[in-house]
This record gives sequence, C-alpha cells and structure tokens, in this order.
Amino acid sequence: MEATTAKQKSPLFHIARRTDVSKRKLVAIKAIAIILSLIVSCIIVGAVYGVNPFVFIGSLFEGTLGSVNRIWVFLKDIAILLAIGLALLPAFKMKYWNTGADGQILVSALAAYICIYYMGGHVNDVLLAFISLFAAIVAGVIWAVIPAIFKAFWNTNETLFTLMMNYVATQLVALFVSAVAKSGSHTLDPVYYGSLSMIYQYLTPIIIVILLTIAVSIYIKHTKHGFELSLVGESINSAKYVGINVKFVIIRTLIVTGIICGLIGFILTNGLNHVVNSNVTGGKGFIAIIVVWLADFKPYFMILATFMIVFINTGTNYFLTNAGITDTSIVLIISSIVIFFIIGCTFFTRYKVILRKNDKGEVDNKFFNFLAKVYSYIEGFFIKVSNKIIAFIDKLFKKNKKEDTHINADNKLEIEENNEDSNIESNTIETEPDENISNDDKTYIGDELEDNSKEKEEE
Repeated sequence: MEATTAKQKSPLFHIARRTDVSKRKLVAIKAIAIILSLIVSCIIVGAVYGVNPFVFIGSLFEGTLGSVNRIWVFLKDIAILLAIGLALLPAFKMKYWNTGADGQILVSALAAYICIYYMGGHVNDVLLAFISLFAAIVAGVIWAVIPAIFKAFWNTNETLFTLMMNYVATQLVALFVSAVAKSGSHTLDPVYYGSLSMIYQYLTPIIIVILLTIAVSIYIKHTKHGFELSLVGESINSAKYVGINVKFVIIRTLIVTGIICGLIGFILTNGLNHVVNSNVTGGKGFIAIIVVWLADFKPYFMILATFMIVFINTGTNYFLTNAGITDTSIVLIISSIVIFFIIGCTFFTRYKVILRKNDKGEVDNKFFNFLAKVYSYIEGFFIKVSNKIIAFIDKLFKKNKKEDTHINADNKLEIEENNEDSNIESNTIETEPDENISNDDKTYIGDELEDNSKEKEEE
C-alpha cells in the first residue's frame, strides 16, 4: 500500500542536465526547431492572409536566392549583421553586455563621412580611404571605451550606459546633417571619394567580413587575450586570483570592439552607402545581440544564425511586396517565432526531460508517450540524414584520395617502364658495333688493346 502511494506521488517528469550531447544530435534538435517555426509561421500567414503555405515558403527562397543580384544583396546583409555580431562577441564572452553597437558604428560612419566630405577631391582616393578608415576606428574605439572605463573603475551598469550612448550618437549625426545639408533638406548627398568598392560593390565588404570572422575566432580561442577575457567572464575573483588585471582586460576588450565597429562604419560609408544618416545601421546592433546568443558565443555558428535571420526577414519582405501587403508587422512576428523556437531548442541541448515509466518501460502517460514516440521518430530521421550526408562526404574524399593514389601508382609504373626502356636502349648502344667503323680501324684498335694488355702483364 505504501509502495503504491509512493509511486502515485512520484512526478510525471523531471529535468536533468546533459553531461554531453553529440554534434549530430545538436544539429537534429536545431533542425527540428527551425522546421517547427516555419510550420507555425505558415499557419499564421495562411490564417491572416489566406495564402498557401507553399507559396509563402517559395517566396522566402525567391526573395533571397531568386536572382544573382538578390544573392549578392543577401550575402551583403549577412556580412554586415555578422560583422556587428563579431564586434559584440568579445565583450559578451567577458559578460560585458554591450548594447551600444549601433551608436559605436554610427559615430564611426560619421567620422569616415566627414573625412571624405571635406577631403574628397583634394587627396588621392587610396590615401583618403586609409584616412577614413583610421578616423572611423578612432571614433569607434573612443565611443566603446568611454563606458568601459566607467565600468572598470566605478562598476557602472554597462547596458544602460551603452544604450544611452546610442542616443547621443544619433543626435550627433542629426546635428551634423542639419548643419551641412543644403537648403534644409535634412539629407546629405552621397560622396564617392575614397570608395571601397574597388572590385565589386558587395564583394569587397564580404571578403573583409570573412577575414574578420577568422581573425575573431582565432583571437577568442587561441590567444592569451581570449583566454583572459573568458576567465574574467566566468569569475572576476578567479581572474584576480591568478593575477589578471581585470580593469585592463575590460578596457582592452572594448578597444577590440571599437576597432571592429570602426571597420563596419567605414564599410558602410566608403563601401556601401557613401553617405551617413541616423538610420545607417537600421537597428542591426540589437539583432546582432540575438545572433550572438543563438550561436552560443561561437563565431562560426554565428554564420548560420545570421543566415537564418536574414533569410527570414528578406524572404518575408519579398512575400509582402508581391502580395501587396503594406503592414510589415508580420515580418517581426515571423522572425520572433523563429528566434523563439531556436532559443527554446537550446534547452534540449543542455537539459533532458526524464519521464516517469511504468513496469513495461513505457512512459506512464498516453499523451507524453505519444510525444516521446513522435520526437524519437523525427530525431532519428534527422540523425539518419546527417549520417548519410557525412558518410557521403567521407566516401567522396576517400574516393578522391584513392584516385590520387591510383594516378600516382600509374605514374610511378610509367616512370619505371621508361627507366627500363632507357636502360635497354643504353645497353643496346653500348653492345652494338658501329657500322661506320671500317675493318682496318677495327684491326688497329684490336692490336692496340692487345699491346696495352701485354705491357700491363710485363709490369
């Protein structure tokens, strides 16, 4: 009786922390989250606008990958958002919650535009590009370091401080525009001096961001500075105990953030927009915060997170344009749904739900038993797909390796055969008599050889 009562009082499920999770299972969980978010988004779009879900999904791909120009714009948007996320990453690893990326980039873009506005036409374009880059980096560093100094010495709240700096930067740009803009139009004319688009309008910024991703990854994972800022983020007391100057690390990390923000401001001004205004970043600084969290502070995973966010936003805007819908709130709704599902799936990557089971080993609840079976089938499907993809890639590389080995072996046999042929020819040349030598010359040579041999015997 007591055992039965205890069994009835036991919880239906409890949560336990995962000790480890394989990469394939991690991919399967996130893939399930993305598919579920798209299904929910299709249901919402269908219910609100009466649109076929397949039409909506097709619009997502058509709006991002439908033409060469759309692909370039899509890659450009990914590069800019990824670069802003990389600027935030070192500070976030240190648990310094920098919400001022928009302001730091805005001030950098303003500094770069001032250079090309006043010096354009008077200085060589290449030199002007370097001057603009230097000015943008200095402005970005100053704007990022000011709150870092207050945080390091007086422990101020960096979130509120950097957020306040955004508004100050916006007002500085508005003041410059109102002072310089002609006839009170409150807009500046594009200035193309010192342009960065030397190869192609979007290619140069994309290449810069690729190199920046590699550099930030190396800085975070394989340098002393990266180790120190990670240790400060884990425990300030532990960092102080091992002799790390925490104040210096905070300021130095925000200098890195300012440099990257300066580079982004330079790209936006000299490479893409050629003008500055209060909305130059379009609020991407706050979206980049979501990118960093979705990627779990890993630089290369940030590429996938950025791809997903830009894909949803660009594709949904294209769908609204084709459908003639002017209300853009659905873009934010769908983006929020996708982000919600992806963030929600991180729970299952860190924790596992252990359900109560009966004597037969089955889940002791019909509804949860059904959900567990569905989840196991879906998870198994994605794991099988990922296994086949990995096996195909391994097989492909092994096949190429075998072909290279086979080619090398054939070349080796061919070289050996050529060597044997050359040896045979050389022996033939040595043994065959020369037909051009006369009989008298042969007799003379033979007599001379016999005389030499006799002289050697006498000696």
